[in-house]
Amino acid sequence: MMRSLLSSALVGLLAGCGKTDAAPRVPRPRDPGPRPDEMPAVVNADLPFRYPAALYARKVQGNVTLKLVIDRDGRVLGDSTRVDESSGYAALDSAALMGSRELRFVPAKLHGEPIPLSILFPVFFRHPEALPLPGDSTLQSAKRDSGDPDAREM
Repeated sequence: MMRSLLSSALVGLLAGCGKTDAAPRVPRPRDPGPRPDEMPAVVNADLPFRYPAALYARKVQGNVTLKLVIDRDGRVLGDSTRVDESSGYAALDSAALMGSRELRFVPAKLHGEPIPLSILFPVFFRHPEALPLPGDSTLQSAKRDSGDPDAREM
């Protein structure tokens, strides 16, 4: 279940096919209450985030962090979803918000019982032909593989 969560929090777009790809990233609990024994896990086979066509054509990339409230049934409470950290592009922020409506989760659990939980959920829009953004792990891997002495793990 944790593998599903870890593999579902990163959004990328493969060239020309419109599908999303995933890589490790863990949502962070936002509630000050008790920490769950099990974090929520995304169950969507395909992540519902759609790269805005105009920004994709211009190879614009960005990160959006959403605040989601996931109820006991694993549904995202749409009226509570908001952008916690903007990408700087309204269209990317809107695409992340719209996609979040279709997210489904195995709910968080405390002592085996489902609980509602507020989390921060990162959404990354990446163009396959654009340069990696500063701080992207792919950039760090490329530097490390090239023997760059300034390459550091994040």
